[in-house]
Amino acid sequence: MKVEACNKSFNDKKVLDLPAFELDEGCITAVVGANGSGKSTLARILAGLERPDERSWKRPTDNVGYMPQKSFAFRMTTRKNIALNGDDPQRMERLVDALGLEPLLDHRAKKLSGGETARMALARILMGDFDLLILDEPSASMDMEATLAAEQLLRDYVEHTGAIIVLITHSIQQARRVADKVILLDKGLLVEHTGIHDLIEHPQDERTVRFLQFFGV
Repeated sequence: MKVEACNKSFNDKKVLDLPAFELDEGCITAVVGANGSGKSTLARILAGLERPDERSWKRPTDNVGYMPQKSFAFRMTTRKNIALNGDDPQRMERLVDALGLEPLLDHRAKKLSGGETARMALARILMGDFDLLILDEPSASMDMEATLAAEQLLRDYVEHTGAIIVLITHSIQQARRVADKVILLDKGLLVEHTGIHDLIEHPQDERTVRFLQFFGV
């Protein structure tokens, strides 16, 4: 799936300046970088919530699922929230079990804690079938057990649907665990786009080396 080159500026300050790049089907691509590197802006552009500066720019597909960095709940039960993207009972049961949501199904979703809301929001988005699924820091408010369960669910989703997942994460360790490929952004520029193991073992740019050293990798 080809993503066209795009630029994005806010108040005359350029925050993204990206060349065209490819996203492979059946692959999880982690987007990493320091705060302010443009990760969430790229996610919002791919999701169709931001327009790049180029008027002719087109999304690579219209069948896109998006989980924003701040998870949200609709004013209904947890069960009904999860079912908004699909009504497959077996899929719901699998997601609910994996994320420990069974005791919360009949609770008012607006009353859930931050971590509970994140788990519910992930289950909700994974109920749908998307060509491109964009997740912005989906496990940031989850504990270790829920994070590992979420990562396994992402691998399962890709395996069963052949979808493309773009995972925005601040954690190179998470990228290492779950991603096939990684995009490193620095100040809105694409520094590297390669396999996760190649990035870690054979970085091609000094900015990559500094990024990995900062996280002790």
